[in-house]
Amino acid sequence: MPSHHELLEDAQFPQALKQILNQSEQAFKTWEVVVTDFLDPLLRLEAIAALNQLTDLHYQAGGGYPQAERQRLALARTDIPLDQSNIGLELWAIAGNFLFDPPTDTDFHQALMMAGIPTDQIGDIILLGDRGAQVILVPGLETALSQVKQVRTVPVNAQPQAWQELRVRPPQIKTLTTVEASLRLDALASAGFGMSRSKMVEMINGGAVRVNWQPINQPSHLLKTGDLVTLKQRGHLTIGSIQVTKKERYRVELSRAS
Repeated sequence: MPSHHELLEDAQFPQALKQILNQSEQAFKTWEVVVTDFLDPLLRLEAIAALNQLTDLHYQAGGGYPQAERQRLALARTDIPLDQSNIGLELWAIAGNFLFDPPTDTDFHQALMMAGIPTDQIGDIILLGDRGAQVILVPGLETALSQVKQVRTVPVNAQPQAWQELRVRPPQIKTLTTVEASLRLDALASAGFGMSRSKMVEMINGGAVRVNWQPINQPSHLLKTGDLVTLKQRGHLTIGSIQVTKKERYRVELSRAS
C-alpha cells in the first residue's frame, strides 16, 4: 500500500488531499465512520483515486441526489457497512420573492458565507426561479441560517425541509451526432448545447465552461472521446465516438444530460 507521501506526489490539491488522507487514517484507527466536508468534483476525483489505493478502507459518496456536483465522502474500514445515511446532509429552503430581482446560485452562496457558513459546508444550490432556492448543507447550522435575512435586495427566510421536497428532476438525456471540421471545444459544445458558436465562445471566454471539471477559457481547446464538458446551468455533455469522414471531417456522437 502506498504511503501518504507517495499519494500526495503530483497532487493537484495537496493540502486538501492530505486532510482527507488523515481522515481516512482516523477512520481506520478508530473503527468509526469519518465524513469529509463537501468536495468539488476535481478534488473528489483526486481523493477517490488516492483512496482506491488504500487497503481495508472504503468510502461512500453523496450530495443529496445522484447527480449532485458537490459531495461528501464517508470513510470507514471495509468491515463497517456504508450507505447514504452515513454521510450526513440537511436540506434547507431559502425563500423570498425574487420576481423583480432574479438571483444566481452565487448570490445564495455569498449570503450563506456572510452568515458564517464556510464554503466546504455548503453543497449544491438548487434555484427555484422567483421563489428562492434549496440548499444542501452539513447538519448543525441552524444558528447561522437564522442570520440569513437577505439575498441581493430581497428579504428571505431559511427553513429546513424534508428530502421528499427536494426539487431536482432526473436528468434528461439527449443523444445526437454532429459533423464538424475540427474537435474544437467551441464547435462541439455549440452543437451539443444547441447554441450559436459565437455565443459559446462568449461563454467559454467568460469562464462558464469546464472540461473534465477543469475550467477552460480557450475556445480552440481540442476534445477527445470520453471528455465531459460542463456548461453552468445547462448540464453536461459527454463526447462519444469520433470518426473521420471521407471528406476528412469529424463525425462525433454526443450525449447531453440536462
